[in-house]
Amino acid sequence: MEIIIKDEFIKLGQALKLAGLADSGLDAKIFIQEGKVKVNGQIDQRRGKKLYPGDTFEFKGTTVTVK
Repeated sequence: MEIIIKDEFIKLGQALKLAGLADSGLDAKIFIQEGKVKVNGQIDQRRGKKLYPGDTFEFKGTTVTVK
């Protein structure tokens, strides 16, 4: 799966919502804080983690690439 961003970066919580993997910002925050999201293969618990084109994140078996 891919998400396309118009800005230089997108924050991890926003990316989860954009990809349709979280229904709300609160859901995204909980998933991230519980260590359920991997960024570039590593668990990252920072909701404000900046993702740039080429980065990937994984949640519930779905891998998403930022374009």
